[in-house]
Amino acid sequence: MGQKEHILVIKHGALGDVVLAQSPFQAIRKHHPTAKITLLTTKLFKPFLEKSGLFDEIWVDQKPKLWHVRKLLALRRRLREAGFSRVYDLQTSSRSSSYLKLFSKSDQPEWSGIAPGCSHPDKNPDRRGIHTIERQRKQLRQAGIDDTPPADFSWAMEDISHFGLPEKFALLVPGGSAHRPEKRWPAAQYAELAAYLSGNGITPVLIGGSAEADVISHIKSVCTDVVDLSGKTSLEDLAGLGNSARLAVGNDTGPLHLVAAVGCPVTVLFSRASDPNRARPRGTDVTVLREENLETLSNEKVYQTLKL
Repeated sequence: MGQKEHILVIKHGALGDVVLAQSPFQAIRKHHPTAKITLLTTKLFKPFLEKSGLFDEIWVDQKPKLWHVRKLLALRRRLREAGFSRVYDLQTSSRSSSYLKLFSKSDQPEWSGIAPGCSHPDKNPDRRGIHTIERQRKQLRQAGIDDTPPADFSWAMEDISHFGLPEKFALLVPGGSAHRPEKRWPAAQYAELAAYLSGNGITPVLIGGSAEADVISHIKSVCTDVVDLSGKTSLEDLAGLGNSARLAVGNDTGPLHLVAAVGCPVTVLFSRASDPNRARPRGTDVTVLREENLETLSNEKVYQTLKL
């Protein structure tokens, strides 16, 4: 019997990027059904993606700097000894592209990505201007994978009964990167939205972490009917909550990608700081509202998108 084909997939994240990569992940597994497939990702996503069943191994990339010689040499040794026949670089960053150089020239695997000299380069001239899913679909097509199915997150949905939520609830995701405040709709607007939902018999449920503590505290001070799950949800919980929620409203941030991907009706709010044509959440029911400055986005515009 011949040696089993060994495939490497590279995808680091942030969360939204990892969610959007689920479809390419599935396409690669379908195209290589009997191969051993290893994913190289970051520590945060390893436990979550292990549950997908798409990978035989998941390696954590410590992303060593050039001056971290020992770690860099250890990564080079690990890559060379694994015997990869093909690499799908879905990260396509300067870092991930540089990993091609860690292989000896005489033993380089086939490589799908943008690394100089790779065997299956992504030659799409519009790759920087299109949505991540379309970009990766076209990249895979150039590497011989024509079938990229819709993302399936059924494996990720956790039982949420322990949260004790009512039948009708909506998810509010008022946070985002702390260093990108221009991507956030004001807390006062979310508080008004929470009160509006409560007045319509739908319990507002707040999702976030420590970076959103001030925003969530303000919303709770205005609308006492909210359920605060900030800091209490795993990625699997987010998938389960999205699967059961009546609707969700949030900023351009990672958790909303996962909520949308499991089929929740989502309204996502964009400012001039990011382009929905390149990075909007994908799902069966996603509405994008974009204002140059989110401080000028009225609650009435948001209410018009909601399917109560």
